[in-house]
Amino acid sequence: MPFDPDKDKILKKWKCEETGLLITINQYNEGEAKVQIGPRAFTKKDGSEVQRKAGRLTMEDLMWVYDIIDEVKDELSKFAKPQ
Repeated sequence: MPFDPDKDKILKKWKCEETGLLITINQYNEGEAKVQIGPRAFTKKDGSEVQRKAGRLTMEDLMWVYDIIDEVKDELSKFAKPQ
């Protein structure tokens, strides 16, 4: 079964304003919700937004992730299916 972008949903999104790093909770079709770190979002001079791979995290990125990790965990647990 090929990948269908219409079935790929972003359930929650956080963006570090200083570095552009994105953290999202994603779900494909009715599958398990998962956390994705990256990409980075940048605004070009013409005002359009582009995305690039997150690559390696800086200390600033890591401290931002540390600051929001409890919120990310709480949000992800809302989407977890009972086991």
